[in-house]
Amino acid sequence: MTATVDMRNVNFAYEHQSVLRAVSISVQKGFFFIIIGPNGSGKTTLIKLIAGSLPAASGSISILGNPIQSYRRKSLAKHVAVVPQMVSLDFPFTVAEFVSMGRSPHLGLLGFTTEADAEIIERAMRFTGTDQLAGRTMHQLSGGERQRVLIARAICQEPQIILLDEPTASLDPAHQVQVMGLMEKFKEEQDVTVIMVSHDLNLASLYGDQLLLLKQGEVVKHGSPLDVLTYENLEQAYGCAMLVDRNPLGDYPRVTIVPQKFLGHV
Repeated sequence: MTATVDMRNVNFAYEHQSVLRAVSISVQKGFFFIIIGPNGSGKTTLIKLIAGSLPAASGSISILGNPIQSYRRKSLAKHVAVVPQMVSLDFPFTVAEFVSMGRSPHLGLLGFTTEADAEIIERAMRFTGTDQLAGRTMHQLSGGERQRVLIARAICQEPQIILLDEPTASLDPAHQVQVMGLMEKFKEEQDVTVIMVSHDLNLASLYGDQLLLLKQGEVVKHGSPLDVLTYENLEQAYGCAMLVDRNPLGDYPRVTIVPQKFLGHV
């Protein structure tokens, strides 16, 4: 089976400071693939490399079986959509206007939307529950509402791969689960590959088909949540004490950080 994303011995550096070293991963179609690791481990940089917004210093990256260099930016955007951590809101766009921007890679030279485009936009807004927000401006939205609008815009691109950089970082638990549920539903209904950066190890355990654990730009472990979320792997990556046991919801690892004051009791 051809991987949707295939990376082989990828290296990247900012001004001679190494960020990723010899990273090799293969992400299969329809997987929910979650990248975890401490701050500075290269998670966001990895997302940018897959998105084509940064070039690898060495190694190879293939998207849907083709070298990433073979895609023009507009062509790549037809296959790969990005949900960023933050977005600039310099203009008072309405939700409907903002979501419609996701059709840009598919529009002709004049940039006019067709009835088919309008149906795709409407469908994306219904799927994310943002259709009721259509007339409001982006400035008027809560964090959870704004995140759903960003996802709706990405869905409008009709991508085969969707990349998300910490989409739940500033959300309360209810909205975190809402966003994760949306992406799981999108993955299952459209057979789309979802690649996400997350700091929440327990959400990664519950939703991820495959996890990638990074530390200082190198792969610590790549595999299922049961393979990746072990005491040994997490201690190696994070350098702090964590307990790993079975989640009462099922056969998922549950991770508990152990504060310093409790270390003598575990």
